[in-house]
Amino acid sequence: MAGNSQRRGARQRGRGVGPSGNTAGSGGRSRRALEGKGPTPKAEDRVYHAAYKAKQAKLRRPEAKPERSRAAGPAAGADWVVGRNAVLEALQAGLPIKAAYVAEGVERDARLRDILAYAAEHSLSLLSVTRNELDRLTGGAVHQGAALKLPPYEYAHPLDLIAAAAAADGLLVACDHLTDPHNLGAVIRSAAGFGAVGVIIPARRSAQLTAAAWKASAGAAARLPVAQASNLNQALAQCREAGFTVIGLAGDGAADIAEVTADGPAVLVVGAEGAGLSRLARERCDIVARIPIANTLESLNASVATGIALYELSHRRP
Repeated sequence: MAGNSQRRGARQRGRGVGPSGNTAGSGGRSRRALEGKGPTPKAEDRVYHAAYKAKQAKLRRPEAKPERSRAAGPAAGADWVVGRNAVLEALQAGLPIKAAYVAEGVERDARLRDILAYAAEHSLSLLSVTRNELDRLTGGAVHQGAALKLPPYEYAHPLDLIAAAAAADGLLVACDHLTDPHNLGAVIRSAAGFGAVGVIIPARRSAQLTAAAWKASAGAAARLPVAQASNLNQALAQCREAGFTVIGLAGDGAADIAEVTADGPAVLVVGAEGAGLSRLARERCDIVARIPIANTLESLNASVATGIALYELSHRRP
């Protein structure tokens, strides 16, 4: 009977069944097939997956350069003035100009026409360059087709200012690590306005005579010498040795600035924004004075406080 395995002489048909009727093993022949193939590859590494194709397409594309944020400000160095408004204001403020640039083919609005008119009236040469060249010169700043290059500022030596002020019983202003160039420029402007002999600033961790400071000084930086001291505290000590009265300006000062008198040479020391006078600078002061203000106001801007103090001192000096 077909399919009847019980009949005489019939053999069981099937894989791995030996003559004795027992199932035979593979003898290790299938061991390799049973071994694992490791962790599953990432989708981006499987050639048939959409993520792989997307990755390859991205690698074939040229890397895009990050767009420069306009809010981040110009990348030009400290000796550059860029932008039509800034250039015109710098020219009108009398900043020293090393070179003036205008990009070829830029649209001429009222500001650019004023720049061109100023240059013509004052015999200032304007160099015409391509926009790409001006981009390169200003480090990719948003220049609007107009830029100025200022010469490096030539600082005076502190000892020269100290000697000049001592000989004339004059007044110096020392900035104890002001960091805002606009504040520095405004201090220089006030110092020039009240007849100071010069201003001393630290060489490190302090605002320097950049384009912003030049502009804020409204041209005073061209008339009033500024000295750069490698060690401001040492310069203050040299002032004391030369017979100066060293007057510190701080909100917690013991004396009212309106009551301070200083016969002979004097130096007014202005503290940094926020931090105020440093401990070492305070130790060099003969007097620490304050400007009385309303209790609702914590402090005055450094350049504003300097202007008030210089005004008060000017009334009690010969």
